[in-house]
Amino acid sequence: MAETTLSTQRAGRKPRFLLADNASVLIFMGLLALFTLGVTVLSEGFGIGVISTSFVKTLGKTLCLCLVALAMDLVWGYCGILSLGHMAFFGLGGYAIGMWLMYARTEIIVTESLAAAALPPTPQEISDGIAAQIFGVVGASEFPPIWAFAHSLPLQLAAVVLVPGLLALVFGWLAFRSRVTGVYLSILTQAMTLALSLYLFQNDSGLRGNNGLSGLQNLPGLGDVPQSTVSLWFFWASALALGLGYLLCVRVVSGKFGSVIRAIRDDESRARFLGYPVEGYKLFIFTLTAILAGIAGALYYPQAGIINPAEIAPIASIYLAVWVAIGGRGRLYGAVIGAAFVSLLSTWFTGGQAPDVSLGFYTIQWVDWWTVLLGLSFVAVTLFAPKGIGGLFDLIADRRHQDRHGADLGPEPGALREKESQV
Repeated sequence: MAETTLSTQRAGRKPRFLLADNASVLIFMGLLALFTLGVTVLSEGFGIGVISTSFVKTLGKTLCLCLVALAMDLVWGYCGILSLGHMAFFGLGGYAIGMWLMYARTEIIVTESLAAAALPPTPQEISDGIAAQIFGVVGASEFPPIWAFAHSLPLQLAAVVLVPGLLALVFGWLAFRSRVTGVYLSILTQAMTLALSLYLFQNDSGLRGNNGLSGLQNLPGLGDVPQSTVSLWFFWASALALGLGYLLCVRVVSGKFGSVIRAIRDDESRARFLGYPVEGYKLFIFTLTAILAGIAGALYYPQAGIINPAEIAPIASIYLAVWVAIGGRGRLYGAVIGAAFVSLLSTWFTGGQAPDVSLGFYTIQWVDWWTVLLGLSFVAVTLFAPKGIGGLFDLIADRRHQDRHGADLGPEPGALREKESQV
């Protein structure tokens, strides 16, 4: 009987997926819905006013960071690719939507200013005025070629997906076909990020150099809508994107596909020997997660109000890896917990809300020491809690199943164990 059950699990097990078969998805989506509803009711935009508009924006940005952390966990925690360049894709998504926001808002300003002229302005005069307004800060007065579609919202929304996706596709194809793995691949992704950020710092990059794109919180044509309402719109959009992104990631890691990418993570050579197209799987995951990062960036920077090349610096991608490690690598909910925990804690420490600690001979100011604390936390988690915060749920699960003994016979948490199979 035990042998029959074991063979059934091995050969006929249906992939666990989503609501009916995965309780963690139900819990996550329920908590996200309750959180979104609670913030909405307590926000200034809804009328209660318990939560300020600035904090609603902070929460919305945190949800976006949770989405890019999901992408990082999928590519690193499940596929074993330690990418130190995913915040570059995040920034590219922000630049793509920021170009349209800045163009459309400047177009309204220029059109209104030229409306008082004796003769109606020509389209070329309006275009020249927009270019002068946007690029005057870097000593230019013409649109660079990359701004050719900045006037079109649909095309820029497409760029949010296509630009990070194509960059990841080309980079991944070159790297994976050469079988670059491990630390060498991490260095390559970091080099890509550094090269991109250094290029964007130049004034002739077409994206205003170090000045970046600003005023992104002002939606074109909605000047009469208060920021308290706009912040809620973006908060809802961020929550929806996180929920859909979580469902997508759960779908990817479920079933045979999820088992294959875990096998690639654990033993890439053996997975290749078994006949799986390892490079194709890795390229798909790398490209998909780059697109998720781009979407997260497109929602993040309109809430932040500004984007500049410093946001794409390699240190940002390193922080992202730290968030995932603290939350629990290889657990989707762990990545969300880690990103939310560190992001909100960082806001508290760096925003001047944390009280200074006086040691008599020295006063610790958390604005300066927060990064040190974050680094120490990462080291502590690596040494003493490699499963991260998400590992706490494993302890709870183990207490609920104390009668189970022996090692797992399969990769899934519900697989039979050695002593159980012998009963």
